[in-house]
Amino acid sequence: MPKTKDYYDVLGVPRTATQKDISAAFRKLARKYHPDLNAGDKESEARFKELSEAHEVLSDTKKRKLYDEFGPNWQAAQAAGAEPGASRGGGYRPDAGPRVEYRTVTPEDMEDLFGQGGGIGDIFGSIFGNTRGRVRQQPLDVEAPITVSLAEVYRGTSRTVELPGGRRVEVKVPPGVKEGTVLRVPGLRATVQVAPDLVFTREGKDAKDLRVVVPVPLHIALRGGEVSAPTIKGGQVKFQIPPETQNGTKIRLRGLGLPDPKGGPPGDMYAEVRVQLPVPMDDPTRKWAAEQPI
Repeated sequence: MPKTKDYYDVLGVPRTATQKDISAAFRKLARKYHPDLNAGDKESEARFKELSEAHEVLSDTKKRKLYDEFGPNWQAAQAAGAEPGASRGGGYRPDAGPRVEYRTVTPEDMEDLFGQGGGIGDIFGSIFGNTRGRVRQQPLDVEAPITVSLAEVYRGTSRTVELPGGRRVEVKVPPGVKEGTVLRVPGLRATVQVAPDLVFTREGKDAKDLRVVVPVPLHIALRGGEVSAPTIKGGQVKFQIPPETQNGTKIRLRGLGLPDPKGGPPGDMYAEVRVQLPVPMDDPTRKWAAEQPI
């Protein structure tokens, strides 16, 4: 039977990793293997499911303690009402070598091992005390990331997430949503991740502003003129470049940023001037450059 992968190995972090380390490792790998960014790649889809499962456990303090103590059997311990630190024998030790191997067993296997009438509930009950009838386990929300593009942030979108057991839920992503926002629907806590955009960069205190680099010919930067820039909603916007505009200057285009998720005014777009030298130079430009002092 294949050995269960260690959640720490799945995320590539040591067992001493902080919650911040775990979240950072998950976000980095999730961006790489997310199905939305690897359409049709079954290997990436399987890898992403492993990452989500590992993150769902290690990002929850109590689940992580149970996992550290009981290993792959942490869910059985949780179902029996076990608390971290209550086990006998020192808990789960991944460095203990081949003396201990964990595997998943069915209720029938448990009956064969321990005899009739001795199911898993009775076994854990004998160790931790009979909790049946005293503690009723509440179903926990599944935690999963959802990745959206910056264009989807602008207009709003939705994602369908399949929960364990096969039930699907729809998550509505509001316009202007921020990175890291947790969207809640029954049975699910979805954390929003925004995929990097090739054209626009999100900026500003409220993350409503956008920055876009605009190539500007040298002669327009010197004497002024009209140029155009792409917008997040699609299409182009034309605007004026003042005479003698320096390279790197940011020109504010009001209201062309992202919407405010709270209903306030939209953000602005800043066009960053990137002066383009005339290559190859024509004769007048070459003559002008030669006459300039060094």
